Amino acid sequence: MSLTAAQCRAARALVGISQEGLAEASKVAKATIANFETGRRAPYDRTLDDMRAALEAAGVEFIPENGGGAGVRLRKADL
Repeated sequence: MSLTAAQCRAARALVGISQEGLAEASKVAKATIANFETGRRAPYDRTLDDMRAALEAAGVEFIPENGGGAGVRLRKADL
């Protein structure tokens, strides 16, 4: 499953990570993230994978397209 710009913005909001924070965690340039989120640039698949992995490590779970649209949610905490 690929990462969309809307999912990226929503995921960052869920875990309270700025573009700068995601850039640091994913080793992706902040300008790349900003351009992706505003639709000005489509990053390479590997770059999207790095961003997604960093967001998942922060607690985001990505929901695949299931008729209602792809989305994001917080991962359920282990008790």
